[in-house]
Amino acid sequence: MQNLEQFPEQILVLGLARSGTAAAKVLLENGKDVTVNDQAASFNDASVQELQKLGAHIVLGSHPLSVLEGIEVVVKNPGIRYDHPIVVEAFHRNIPVITEVELVSYLTQQPIIGITGSNGKTTTTTLITEMLRQSDCHVRLAGNIGIAATDVAQSVQEDEKMVIELSSFQLQGIAAFRPSTAVLLNIYEAHLDYHGDLESYVDAKCNIFKNQDAHDYLIYNADDTILSQRVVHAKAKKIPFSVTKRLDQEGAWTDGTYVYFLNEAIIPITDIVLVGKHNLENILAAIAAAKLNGASNESIQRVLRTFSGVKHRLEFVGTFQGRYVYNDSKATNTLATQKALDSFKKEIVLLAGGLDRGNEFDELIPHLKNVKAMVVFGETAAKLERVGREAGIPVIEHADGVDDAATTGFSFTNEGDILLLSPACASWDQYKTFEERGDIFVQAVHTLN
Repeated sequence: MQNLEQFPEQILVLGLARSGTAAAKVLLENGKDVTVNDQAASFNDASVQELQKLGAHIVLGSHPLSVLEGIEVVVKNPGIRYDHPIVVEAFHRNIPVITEVELVSYLTQQPIIGITGSNGKTTTTTLITEMLRQSDCHVRLAGNIGIAATDVAQSVQEDEKMVIELSSFQLQGIAAFRPSTAVLLNIYEAHLDYHGDLESYVDAKCNIFKNQDAHDYLIYNADDTILSQRVVHAKAKKIPFSVTKRLDQEGAWTDGTYVYFLNEAIIPITDIVLVGKHNLENILAAIAAAKLNGASNESIQRVLRTFSGVKHRLEFVGTFQGRYVYNDSKATNTLATQKALDSFKKEIVLLAGGLDRGNEFDELIPHLKNVKAMVVFGETAAKLERVGREAGIPVIEHADGVDDAATTGFSFTNEGDILLLSPACASWDQYKTFEERGDIFVQAVHTLN
């Protein structure tokens, strides 16, 4: 059993934001010697002032290599790439580099349900949490969903479990972190600007089960070829889920009419509120995790009959003059947008665009058959326009941002159509976060009535 007394004494926290601040605070409160280095933060920031009061050494405005002097471990903000000069130098000096989530293994021994995948993490994490809560199981939500894992781990009680959404950025920086239940939703070519290549990205995702043993569960997508190959040598008990295969002796599955866990019918598909095949995959994974951790069928049914989605992930904004508006701002890659487009049978006006990571969007073409018009914006506008023209979409307009795109796109809709923001790109060329992008879109839509 690990605890923070066994953790190194001289620590550099590289990058603040939510996870860095949480990590620095818990380490300082446990008597560690912590240096904090952040280029963008200010000494006027409340978080910086709090860390100073706790005894942190603060270096702001630049990243001098001198911050590594005497350091035994670097706790890196997940968003900082591994080619950052401090990280490169740390490896050169044989200083371990971890992410904040690794500290969880030192702070608690309570069961952890960890969820990762290229798409669907937040929806699945939320579903699992609600299914367990409505079964009177005590759970604490944390991780990439917006709550630093260390903040939760240090206060989790003996009768509680942690449900943690995990990104590849977080998972690349773990050494001992071990969830008792790991959920691997899917693998899609994403974040290659960060990881360098697909193999490295897959390696990071699969770190979620590298420390598991035969007492643990690994829930994985049996329809995903990459994952099916990677989990073969996993030590945990493997629980597959599938929308195409019968798994009545193994995991979660559907026959197109009911959803099952093993050979038990859980709920008719017609009772489920969430739309889309991708959400059916998320639901199967969530049911498996919830059942293995004590959820009742009645609670699972109650959640699935009422849960309509998380904010910014194919979120139904409302009906405006007979048009159905959806906010899918969390669709930061082409796979997420493909799945959003495949969720609807009605005609769609698609709003898309954002940060240019160097990729093209040709994978979207087979999924654009119901799109009657596109409004493109951001750095990728020209690339998306090319794809739209190759798909034969008759109307393609450019907009300055999502607010302008909402107004322009609405003008091309008829009653019964779908107005869909599903950018297929990260937001950082124009907006701080995908949440900000989605909120601006929703605000703009509400002015259209």
